[in-house]
Parts: sequence; C-alpha cells; structure tokens
Amino acid sequence: MCPASARHRSASTTAWAPRPAPAGRADRTLATRTHWLADAGAAFTSNARNPDLRRAQLSFLGAWTAEWAFTVALGIVAYRDGGAAALGLVGLLRMVPSAICAPLLSPFADRGRRERVLVVVSTVRGAATAAAAVVAAVGGAPVAIYALAVVSTIAATLFRPAHSALLPSLCRTGHELISANVVRGMLDSLATLVGPLIAAVLLEVADVEVVFAVAAAASLWSAGLLLRLRYDAPPRPSATSRRRLVHEAVEGLGVVVHHRDLVLVLGLAAAQSFTRGALTVFSVVVSIELLGRGEPGAGTLMTAVGVGAVLGSLAASLLVGTRRLGAWFAVGVALWGLPLVLVGLVPRDVAALGFLALVGVGNALIDVAGFTLLGRMAPDEVLARVFGVLESLVALSIGVGAVVASWAVEVAGVRAALVGIGLVCPVLAVASWWRLRALDRTVVVHDADVSLLQRVPMLRTLPLPSVEQLARGLEAVEVAAGAVVFSQGNAGDRFYVVESGEVEVVGDGRVVATLGPGEGFGEIALLRRTPRTATVLARSDVRLRALLSDRFLPVVLGYVPSAREAGRGVDALLDRYDPDRPSENPPPSRP
Repeated sequence: MCPASARHRSASTTAWAPRPAPAGRADRTLATRTHWLADAGAAFTSNARNPDLRRAQLSFLGAWTAEWAFTVALGIVAYRDGGAAALGLVGLLRMVPSAICAPLLSPFADRGRRERVLVVVSTVRGAATAAAAVVAAVGGAPVAIYALAVVSTIAATLFRPAHSALLPSLCRTGHELISANVVRGMLDSLATLVGPLIAAVLLEVADVEVVFAVAAAASLWSAGLLLRLRYDAPPRPSATSRRRLVHEAVEGLGVVVHHRDLVLVLGLAAAQSFTRGALTVFSVVVSIELLGRGEPGAGTLMTAVGVGAVLGSLAASLLVGTRRLGAWFAVGVALWGLPLVLVGLVPRDVAALGFLALVGVGNALIDVAGFTLLGRMAPDEVLARVFGVLESLVALSIGVGAVVASWAVEVAGVRAALVGIGLVCPVLAVASWWRLRALDRTVVVHDADVSLLQRVPMLRTLPLPSVEQLARGLEAVEVAAGAVVFSQGNAGDRFYVVESGEVEVVGDGRVVATLGPGEGFGEIALLRRTPRTATVLARSDVRLRALLSDRFLPVVLGYVPSAREAGRGVDALLDRYDPDRPSENPPPSRP
C-alpha cells in the first residue's frame, strides 16, 4: 500500500488546465480551420496507408452496397405483392429474427479473430441473395424471397457489430479510431448512394432478379477482401473457456444496462432506426402516390439520401479532432426526422430530393460520432456484444418503424404520417442534448489518460482497446514534494505513470534515475513478483496515475509484443544494480 502522503482520488474528479487562447479571434479561427482540414486529410491518408484498415473498409463498402440494393429490390417485390401494407409487414418480419439473433450470435465475434466472423457472414449473405435472384428469375413465390431475405438480414445484422469491434484492433490511438469511423462513414454514405442508384438503373433496364444478383456479388467480394487481413489481435478468451452463448449475450446486455451513457446512445440510435424503417415505406409510397415517380422513383429518392450522406461525410471528416462528438450525434439524430416533416409539409418533387439529402447528412454524422462513442465507452472483451445489442435494437426498430409507417399512411394519409413520424427524432435529440454534452467532457478526460499511457514504451505496443482498458482502471495519486511514493522492500501492488512533476528512483542508497511526465515505474515488483527494488521519492509536487496489479498484469502479459517489451525493460532496469547479471529476455540477434 502507498504511504499516507500519497492521496488517491477518483479519475473523474481530475481538474484540467485550459489551453492558452491565441492572441486574436481571427488567428484562432484560421488556426482552427487549418487544424480541422489537416485532421480531415490525415483521416483518409492514414486508412489508405494501413493495408488492413484499407481491406476492412472496402469490405464494408461492398457489404453495405449490397444491403441497400437488396433493400430497394425487396421493397419493390413486397409492394407488387400487397401494396403499402405488405411493405410494412415484410419490413417487420425481416427484422424481428435479426433482432433476436444479433445479441445471441455477436458473442462469436468476441472469441478469437473477428474478421473470420465477417467472412462467414458475408458468404452467407451472398448465398442467400443469389438464391433470391434465382427465385425471382423463375417467377417463384414472393414468400420464398421473403424467407431468403430473413436469412440475409440476420447475417447482415451481425456484420456491423463484428466490423465495429474489429476497427479498434486495427488502430493505435483514439484519433486513428475516429479517422477510421470517418472513412467508414464516407463509405457507408457512398453505399447509400451507389446501392439504390444501381437498383434504380437496373430496374429501368431489367428487373429485381438482376438487382439481387449484383447484391450477391458485392457480398462475396466483401468476404474475399477480409481473407487477407494480417494484424495482432488483442488477447481474448478462447471459445473453449467461455460460457454458453446465452450467458455471454446476457453479459453484454448487462454491460449496456449498467452504463447510462451507453443506454442513452443506444436509445437514440433506436429512434433513428425507427425512422429509417419508416423511410423504407415512405420512399416507395411517396414516390408512387405523392410524387408520381413510379417504382424507379423509390430508388431515386433513396439515391438522394446517398448524395446527402456523401456530402455529409465530407463535412463529418472535419470532426476528427473535435471534442463534441456527443453534440454532433444529437444533430445527426435530429436530421433523420426533420426532413420527413418538411416533405410532408412541402410535397414537391425537387424539394423532396433536397430534404431527403439532409437525412443522408444526419446519417453521416451518426456514423462518425455514434460508433466512435460506443467504441470508446465499451470494454473490448464485450465490444462485439454491445454492438450486437445495438444491431438488435436497430433491426427491431426498423421493423416497427416500417409497420407504424404503413399503418399511419393507411389511417392518416401520407403527409400526416410523414409529419408525425418525422417529429420523433428531433424531440428526443433536444431532450438528450445536455447529457450528450456531459458525455463529451468525460471522453476528453479519457483521451488524456490514453495519451499518457501510450507514452510508456511497454504500453505503446498495445492495441488501442487494451490501452483504453487500462485507462478505465487508472487512479489519480498526488504526492507532496519530498514524500515517499513507496520504499525499497515494500510489497508491490501498483504500477505508476508520472502525469506532472518529477520523482527520484533511489536503489541501495543512490539515485539511479529521475523520471518525469509520461514515464512509468513500479513494474519490476509486479512482473517478477518480488518486493520493491528501489525507493521512489517526489522531487516536487507530483501527480501520478496508478494501476492496480490485477488490472495491469493481465493486459501487459496477455499481449505478446507488450510482454516482450516489458521483459526487456525490466532487464534493463535491473542492470542498473548489477551490469553483469544475465538477462532473462536477451534481445534478438542481428544478422
């Protein structure tokens, strides 16, 4: 235990000094814009240079292009079969099995390597969609296409949780993770544009079976890209040591239920998905009954959403360095509903295209802000399950939204339904504004902890999810000048990192090192399970961040590169006392 001079307090109460402001407002504005543009450019170039991130992102593009094209074609099949009522019913029946299966299947993505789950998912989607193309081509019963749509949608529901949980393992910093989500948001926007556009073009020259066939090819291409990923995965329990799937799924649900910020973000995502489900009905009904565009017009209206999403993604790339992800998430949620209200109030052809483009802008903001917030808040060991809960909520909300929209159209008419359903997201976004801003402030503190840990050499090799796991366990420690942090011969129970000030390391009566901000100490006793080998004194008032051994050891020793670096570091430190001591971790021989 630390002596009384070292005072522990919660990490959440740490005070942070404000940054000095630039001399003038004009200089500050120019500097901010330059910084944002530099961050936006770096977001795209960093993903392009990282081959694993590049393949993972292109795989996402293929998967979601397939999803949007498939959705348009399925909507046409359902409308031909039974009008607006059939559209809503098929939307619900398609999503309910996905809502049930997503949390039950997502634990597979928390076992071992997540890209293998993605390969299986994309292959199943491709096969089911190809079968739907065959059924449509031979004039088979629509119910067979609906059944295949259920299979494809269950697989699609598992894709995003596994992919979202994979991205942090391919990144080194929170900034790089935001960059990856910016790029993925752009690709999602492109898919929102390209998928419906492909469907609209093919429906003009062919029929739905060709759209299904193209969607199947895109899914299989997505699977092929992921076969070539090469990266060091964070340590995770093996499948044989884990409990049953239901218990694992409940564990993921428990993490969500006991984390109010996760509940808030997931609840708003469910509201957005409810509106998205309604949009699958509105896109067809508005095109045919309100604007007179006919069946291909449904694809055109969704293409407008894609155009707005692409433009929104370009704007969202400026959010890479922002500390207001919660606020932008609220704006994105509001933009999913307001355009529907405007379409209901001003049902004009060109105006409707412009309004629906704003939906795409909102979608881009949600992709960047929402998925980054979830990826930063949830522990890596249950991350896929948390995203599985999200996908379950999304699937169920889309189905409910489709049914409610079709019912509202039948009861109140198209325009009233657009206004009523469109108000849901803006009202909830306004009600959640202050809590989301508070979440932004929490993330800023967490980022500072992550950056501090990544300055320590043995922790620098850890993937981002592992560093964030350590950051969540940090305790703040203050030590007065001249006081002892711990003494030689004491039992070791913590690892320390200097946040500010300096400490002296005294071994056998002599000063062997002086440590400053970003440098760590105390690992020898933890890694070698020995008493403290030196006394550590504060040269000035010192602020430290401490990790208990039961948080420090499993992460550092569970990941081969960090365990190797820690071993070499300990050997180097012990050599200060006995230079002739043989090393337990000799450096590799050089050719």
